[in-house]
Amino acid sequence: MFFKESKKTVLFIAILLIIITIIYFEKQKVAQEIKSPGVTEFKDGKYPRAPELTGIAGYLNTKQDLKIADLKGKVVLIDFWTYTCINCIRTIPYLKDWHEKYSDKGLVIIGVHTPEFEFEKEFENVKMAAEKYEIKYPIVQDNDYATWTAFRNRYWPRKYLIDKDGFIRYDHAGEGAYAETENKIQELLLEAGMDPEEKPRIEILPFSNLKQRAITPELYAGYNFALQRGQNIGNEDGLQTGKIFDYTLPEKILPNKIYLEGKWKSNSDNLEVAENAEMILDFTSSEVNIVTGPINKQQRVYVLINEGFIQKEQAGSDIQFESEKSFVLVNEPRLYNLVKGDYGSYKLTLKAESGFNFNAFTFG
Repeated sequence: MFFKESKKTVLFIAILLIIITIIYFEKQKVAQEIKSPGVTEFKDGKYPRAPELTGIAGYLNTKQDLKIADLKGKVVLIDFWTYTCINCIRTIPYLKDWHEKYSDKGLVIIGVHTPEFEFEKEFENVKMAAEKYEIKYPIVQDNDYATWTAFRNRYWPRKYLIDKDGFIRYDHAGEGAYAETENKIQELLLEAGMDPEEKPRIEILPFSNLKQRAITPELYAGYNFALQRGQNIGNEDGLQTGKIFDYTLPEKILPNKIYLEGKWKSNSDNLEVAENAEMILDFTSSEVNIVTGPINKQQRVYVLINEGFIQKEQAGSDIQFESEKSFVLVNEPRLYNLVKGDYGSYKLTLKAESGFNFNAFTFG
């Protein structure tokens, strides 16, 4: 009997020691998180101090060496974005609206441009995008992901709201939550002693009011992006990394996979036409966009839907027409809108000349 009781006591002590050990390491983990870059102290025990902008390679619409610390007393909205990201592009109208309504009442928006592709690191390309979308608020270039890492961010787009004392009070990843975000902006402005003077007036744009439907996922072309996501092309030979390969189409085309015909070169972040070639994609969506990188000379890329040239009622904003032929004039590294029409499943064909390259497809 004594032996059994002793055994129970030893077991109890062992379990207690395990619990104490777990608690100790969890406390050590929390301590490390607090000491790590970006989190040095908390407000009310839960709101972390915002890390500083760091590793910035360029500045637009603002002075050089812009710092969050210099904005104490104001409300700061940090928006992580990149200019070819369709989800980021869709949030820009809301950011512009907030800048217009609240910039003279204490709100400072800083667009932290963290590039996905190499060409997005170029200052002139970011400047071109800022002019295209008529962005007036400050933009900083986070080319090496230093600020992204300091904020522990993982998403495009991602918004952080920082209060007058420099603490992160709210964040949201992705599209949506526009009314919620604006309400928080107003709340923090009031805390800062500035009256926003108006209630949120959120215009519901068409893309923010769509019902959830099956849709082709974002598709990457470069092998460094595609292969790690399980997005190899549909051709039997697959991506031939770093090589020029002459592709032939299989008899069966599967949905949501890129297929190539002709000579293409597989690069780390894009696919490049080596000779006149085609790309085929069976997709499900109402809108198709393509991201292209730098090109030696502008060229027409012909766009077909279901074997015929695209019709005007389904043509995206970048489609042009000559007679009945539909094409997109590719002349700069950016996102091009090819298809915008009724939701459904379609076969897309792109016919391009040597030098054309593409990085990704996005859908809406």
